[in-house]
Amino acid sequence: MAKAIKKQALGRGLSALLKDPENDIKSIGDKNADKLVGNIIELDIEAIAINPFQPRSNFNEDSLQELASSIKELGLIQPITVRKLDFNKYQLISGERRLRASKMVGLTTVPAYIRIANDNESLLMALVENIQRHDLDPIEIALSYQRLIDEIQLTQEQMSERVGKKRSTIANYLRLLKLDPIIQTGIRDGFISMGHGRAIINIENQDVQTDIYQKIVSQNLSVRETEALVKNYQDSIKPTATKAKKTASFKVDDEQKKAFVNFFGSKIDVKIAGNGKGKITIPFHSEEDFNRIIKLIKG
Repeated sequence: MAKAIKKQALGRGLSALLKDPENDIKSIGDKNADKLVGNIIELDIEAIAINPFQPRSNFNEDSLQELASSIKELGLIQPITVRKLDFNKYQLISGERRLRASKMVGLTTVPAYIRIANDNESLLMALVENIQRHDLDPIEIALSYQRLIDEIQLTQEQMSERVGKKRSTIANYLRLLKLDPIIQTGIRDGFISMGHGRAIINIENQDVQTDIYQKIVSQNLSVRETEALVKNYQDSIKPTATKAKKTASFKVDDEQKKAFVNFFGSKIDVKIAGNGKGKITIPFHSEEDFNRIIKLIKG
């Protein structure tokens, strides 16, 4: 009799199996785990908790409404991914937009791909999947990379392998987090691009950063124009190179200068370089004066 009841329970389908306390699956090694983990199951929306590790924090309402309209018309085509927490309790790993839009149109169940993962694995899966999406803003991506460093202790090289991005690309995103928070918000809201942010980050002074940011927004500057503005600022603060004066290798004393003046009948200029070389400048005031000096030289 017990066997008949068991077969009947299994025959109710995978969704029913999940709600059977006698078949509660907590690990991949549990009985019937192979029937659930890795499969797409129709889950009650109310049984799914939002992922606290979700890297996305901004959800465009217009985009969400468009997705909701599509789901209402065609249904939820792409399943969400969840992990099993407890009996009939799940936590979202990826697909928060789809889950939100499904709730907006009044769906009570959604197709879900079921995983069993610990917190670190859940965070890693959520972050990596979201980084690979095309609709995250640059700051959200940068924050996701930073969380992989802080909470999963991944190096930039390990992240490069996980997300399929060059290490230099990851480094460029992470540098955006050094920008003033006002500028980070500007990037998230679409007032400036990541290219603008990469140009501004070359300036250490955050007050100057925000000044340039305001010019970009008010004057609608391009990335190239922003780069030129940053370069002009950096050039303006460079210390002026001053050439050290070379000391003359010897000095002409007053008696020697006086001898020149007495001979030529005019004040002369003597310049001596550090290597002992130099020049004597003899001024003249007219052609007649010039001829007079020539006669003195010829003797």
